[in-house]
Amino acid sequence: MDDPEARWTLFDFADPASVDAWTPIDDSVMGGISRSRLRHDPAGHAVFEGNVSLERNGGFASVRSSPAARGKAGKQCAILEVRGDARRFKLNLLAQDAFDGLNYQATFTPEPDRWQSMRIPLAEFRPTFRGREIAGAPALDPARIRQVGLMIAERQAGPFALAIRRISLA
Repeated sequence: MDDPEARWTLFDFADPASVDAWTPIDDSVMGGISRSRLRHDPAGHAVFEGNVSLERNGGFASVRSSPAARGKAGKQCAILEVRGDARRFKLNLLAQDAFDGLNYQATFTPEPDRWQSMRIPLAEFRPTFRGREIAGAPALDPARIRQVGLMIAERQAGPFALAIRRISLA
């Protein structure tokens, strides 16, 4: 059983100001027209929402936190408290402040219309650069996490919404 006291909270979206550290990074960086945002919901959580368009070589939408010391040594798992819409999402963890660098990604698919706690072992995060896996890259060091992101990709066109209460490490 998970001990809530042992969790290291990266973001608690009950606080309306928690979404201020996040900005969209959509496929417009390569000519696409997908759009997304992370907004606070008065019910006490955030919503990652938008629309993915495949037009003009598009196909992904994402949001990312500003860089800060977010990690914690010894943690082995990411925990997301989410309610989804039956789509696949990615949790991105970055160990540097750069906009475009090595990105550790793990895919998750929350069940629709119910809150759940999803555990993703850090060992399942794959090092990628611009969506392509990088062979031989170092494993993710949880103490070095600087940025956190949410993404919808894999050409899942149309509107989407992911409600999220908290992102933690355990």
